[in-house]
Parts: sequence; C-alpha cells; structure tokens
Amino acid sequence: MSKLFPAALAVLVSLPVLADDAAVAARYAKTCAICHTNGVANAPRTGDADAWQERMTKGMDALLASVRNGLSSMPPKGMCFDCTDADFAALIDYMAKAK
Repeated sequence: MSKLFPAALAVLVSLPVLADDAAVAARYAKTCAICHTNGVANAPRTGDADAWQERMTKGMDALLASVRNGLSSMPPKGMCFDCTDADFAALIDYMAKAK
C-alpha cells in the first residue's frame, strides 16, 4: 500500500465537510452577512465568540425561535426566507465560531 493512500483517503473523507462549509459560507454571504458582518442594529458580529457565547447558552431551540419569529431589528427568518431549521442552525454555528 502506498504511503500516499492514507493522505488521499483523509482528503476524500473531508470533501463532504468542506462542501458543507462552503455551502454554509455561501448562504451566509447572501443572507446573514448583511447585518452580522458589521454588527448592524446591534447584531452580534460573525466570529465574535464573546458576543455569541451569551446567545449560545440559551440553546439552539431558543435561537431558532428567535430567527423564525424575528428579534429586535432582525425580521422573521432574517434574510433567508427559504432556510430550514437545519440551515439556520448551521448558519448560527458558522457565525458563532471565533474567526
């Protein structure tokens, strides 16, 4: 067996994860980034782990309810009208990670 096999296998196994990350990043750029990149209307900035930590402690169900119903200046569903709860959860996780 080639020494390259384990490395090639690792790359192949990680491709779906990278594709998922790219899809979330693309959806973020079209929707959430409008407010969360610069903190418009006090939206927690993407990558600001401290700002997101207090929100994450509420739990994903509460965060999803806030997105679905709107919260403060954020309209219901934010700017992603075709997002599912799974999409919103992935977007929240993406924004909450320290950058």
